[in-house]
Amino acid sequence: MERLEPKDRREAVALFRSQLIGALAEAELARGELQSELEALSKKRFRPPGSPRTRTYSVPTLQRWYYAYRAGGLKALRPKGRSDRGRARALPEAMRQLLLDIRREHPRASVPLILRTLILDGRLDQGVISAATVRRLYAEHGLDRLSRRQARVRGPRLRWEADRPGLLWHADVCHGPSLTIEDRKVPLRIHALLDDASRYVVAIEARHTEREVDMLDLLVKALLEQPKPRLLYLDNGSTYSGDTLATACGRLGIQLLHASPHDPEARGKMERFWRTLREGCLDHLGTVASLHDVQVRLLAFLAQHYHVAPHAGLMGLAPAREWADATVRDEDVVTEEALRTALTVRGRRRVLRDTTVSVGGVDWELDQGWLAGQNVTVARCLFRPTEPPWVEHGGDRYELRPVDPKANSHIKRRRRAPTAGLDAVDFDPNGALLDKALRRNRKEER
Repeated sequence: MERLEPKDRREAVALFRSQLIGALAEAELARGELQSELEALSKKRFRPPGSPRTRTYSVPTLQRWYYAYRAGGLKALRPKGRSDRGRARALPEAMRQLLLDIRREHPRASVPLILRTLILDGRLDQGVISAATVRRLYAEHGLDRLSRRQARVRGPRLRWEADRPGLLWHADVCHGPSLTIEDRKVPLRIHALLDDASRYVVAIEARHTEREVDMLDLLVKALLEQPKPRLLYLDNGSTYSGDTLATACGRLGIQLLHASPHDPEARGKMERFWRTLREGCLDHLGTVASLHDVQVRLLAFLAQHYHVAPHAGLMGLAPAREWADATVRDEDVVTEEALRTALTVRGRRRVLRDTTVSVGGVDWELDQGWLAGQNVTVARCLFRPTEPPWVEHGGDRYELRPVDPKANSHIKRRRRAPTAGLDAVDFDPNGALLDKALRRNRKEER
């Protein structure tokens, strides 16, 4: 049989009280014996239901329970709830209203912070109101403290969409299942660009990293095939908040928008695509030997399923159809030259005495030895990361090449031939000092 237990805490308390005074209520006591029995009982310690500690009860309390039990039985021993339960009785009306106004204006402020501020401002005396009283007041009016995320969204969340395909792209990265390649586990990161209005995946690529350069490389590949968007909607991760991405997009006329932190619902369309991709592709990768195998499966999933399947957010239309109907504007087409200009980064470097300079962790060397020891501007184009950087100095451009110490060891150094005869340069510091000491005028001798 199942264990028989009190149905609630109030019944458990009533049973506990009846066990304390039940025997007295049933006994026939002579005059004066009840008082002595209650005094003896008040000196004993008992553990109330749900309490970790024992305690004693006063004679008046035990006496009240005794007569209540004799008059109404177990039901009369059930504790009664306060008629003003949940109400902050110790608060004057003016202070109540002030505390409510503060919580409405600052939903994230904690009760200790509110009380401490009022005390420091001189609007409340120390120890007059407890934090528990204020919390009961807020609970009574449904003004419990909001989390950072709840406080940020003060009004209703509205569904929104870009006016036309190609206007706004979402950019994000998805953490896929780890891959086992050559008996070694490596991470899988799926980078993607999603058009807002059509839900068309403009670009997608599987990588092992999620750096800013990965995002920039994916954007460049997309812009070589598609017109540029006016807006790029991103989260606040380091992949999307670097200066390089901001500078490149600014030069291309693409405005960056970052969603509010800790608010994934703000990027629901991208999150919904990741869910579709996981269920239809990533969860069924099986055994793959390389990132190329993953990339092939991603492209097949997009071409054969996602882009051609009816989309609920498009009223049953397919993303590929919506994207194909988009109007291409001439000013949105990005040329290769524009990409090269936008993705050229520059920085100051000091040329070492051996005419080398470090760029991107690689040592490069110059043929212009006279630049050794000088600060120069080094430029490189991220559009083609494999292209060597160059030096810009004095309006001229000097190419750099990787340092090859072994090859340099076989290059013969040219020595300056000593000048003589008519080509000799008249420069003799020691002779000039000797002429001065001897009062000799070499100028006349010449």
